Amino acid sequence: MDDIEVPQYFICPISLQIMKDPVTTITGITYDRESIEHWLFQSKNITCPATKQPLPKDSELTPNHTLRRLIQAWCTDNASYGIDRIPTPKPPLNKAQVLKLLKDLWHPQLQLNIIRKLEFLAVENEGNRKYMVEAGVAKAMLLFIKNICYKNGQVDGLEEALSILHFVRISSEELNRLFMENDQIINSLTWVFGCETENQIAVSTHAVLVLKYIIQKANSTVLETLDRNFFKKLVGILRNGVTQQGVNAALHVMLDACPWGRNRIKMVEAGAVYELIELEFCAPEKRTTELIFGILFHLCSCADGRAQFISHKGGISVVSKRLLRVSPTTNDRAVLILSMVSKYSGTNSVLQEMLEVGAVPKLCTLLQVDCAPYLKDKAREILKSHYEEWKNCPCLGMSLYPR
Repeated sequence: MDDIEVPQYFICPISLQIMKDPVTTITGITYDRESIEHWLFQSKNITCPATKQPLPKDSELTPNHTLRRLIQAWCTDNASYGIDRIPTPKPPLNKAQVLKLLKDLWHPQLQLNIIRKLEFLAVENEGNRKYMVEAGVAKAMLLFIKNICYKNGQVDGLEEALSILHFVRISSEELNRLFMENDQIINSLTWVFGCETENQIAVSTHAVLVLKYIIQKANSTVLETLDRNFFKKLVGILRNGVTQQGVNAALHVMLDACPWGRNRIKMVEAGAVYELIELEFCAPEKRTTELIFGILFHLCSCADGRAQFISHKGGISVVSKRLLRVSPTTNDRAVLILSMVSKYSGTNSVLQEMLEVGAVPKLCTLLQVDCAPYLKDKAREILKSHYEEWKNCPCLGMSLYPR
């Protein structure tokens, strides 16, 4: 291949490889279908890569059959150089074909085959996913999980439906209309966590990723009406284990639900504080720690949440240890957690524990390092408020009253 010169017009301007399925855009430039579809649909660009002219993602991509035949003939002529002939591409998927598949989906005898066909198409390429979005595949998959799997306790097709939802997303408008008509969509997804399937961890991970996307797109009414069982299932995910991606998705869902006071109470009642602290003891990645501390900050804003926090022997300790060791975001949440605990739940035993596990020295160190001024002010406020209890700590006087 290195010894033969490839005609320049056989080369895709994006991938710089020989085109397998050349298509011409409305700007007159030809690209390989896979490359230009990825450019438009995945990377969400709206201009032609070569000309920089506007190129809407719904614009036509016209197959360049003449160029494709030339490329195939050239490959055949140069087979002795190790060049494989590119196969004739199959006709691209269109919306009508997807709608036909969705119509057949509700025939019991065809369901499993249709679901598997849709999954194959979703994985195959960006162009397929575009038409699947337009045809309402995501809505159909959510209804399949709710009406077929959840209601009948059926797991056949469940893994494939969740996989499709990972690739084909539903719009906010369509999702909220769906919620108005179906109040069991979220319950059907959390039901998945307890299903016994062959690939349990993968299935649960896909389910929580779909749940994360849905919660982010849902309106406030949906978030306000999440029930206790919802949070019990989420906490169970943290306890029983999924992939790291799944853990972070579950934490995202919890954090998105935190602004509502009733949700915080339900999380506390579900045992979230204990599980979050235990999860943090496993020394997770930076982003996981930031999510955990974000949730703990919200949960410590209520009395029951603080009570659970201080009842865990490692709560104050792990927050103190992470302070100044992870990220500015973690520093912010850690200081605010320690502030709420010391201010509203600062019994003698709690203040003594803060001293023993190193929280007080860490707050003193915070005053000496380069960090946000408001954090220094908050640390100074904590230290001054409990000076009498901590005055024997060697670092305290020097930090608060430097010479």
